Amino acid sequence: MAAITTPPKHHFPWYVRLFFWNQRRRYGAVLEPARLWGRTPKVFISLALLYGALDRRSSPIEPPLRSLVTIRVSQINWCPFCVDINSATVLKRGVDPAKLAELANFEASPLFSEREKIALAYTEMITYSDGQPTAKHFEQLRRHFDDDAIIELTGVIAFQNLSSKFNAALGVEPQGFCGIAPQLGRPRRPASKDLKA
Repeated sequence: MAAITTPPKHHFPWYVRLFFWNQRRRYGAVLEPARLWGRTPKVFISLALLYGALDRRSSPIEPPLRSLVTIRVSQINWCPFCVDINSATVLKRGVDPAKLAELANFEASPLFSEREKIALAYTEMITYSDGQPTAKHFEQLRRHFDDDAIIELTGVIAFQNLSSKFNAALGVEPQGFCGIAPQLGRPRRPASKDLKA
């Protein structure tokens, strides 16, 4: 059960209700994190606009990779809601369920491209708070991403850390979007480990 919930009769401003209408249309339900963030309407609208900007069609980070990154962050941060909804999204974006199942072991899996492995290793480096990217990490990233794409990838990772930590801290439970979502809390990777090509 969630640590904090929103009463069913809570009054939200019209512009927040508009976002809820869109979520019902897209997901078949209002997302519980939206109901929580919606209690601070100005913050909610700002976050929703930021998410929309990061998840736009013209992003230099392709949609399946954005989704893989968000799931990996969510696994590390123990956010079952985020793993559930982002796993459903990654499958809609054409990622093979076998690849999704291998996400926590991406480094050893032949299902991931070099570009994906480098992005996911960078994701872990940022998400685990006991590490810091080095010049070598950026050298490896630049084999596949220009500086603008690296900035955007970093933004996606940072946003998902905010989102998954918020949801995990408040005990937001999954809403059943994906029946094959990968597990949470995979073993930590050493913070000093270099990105692998």
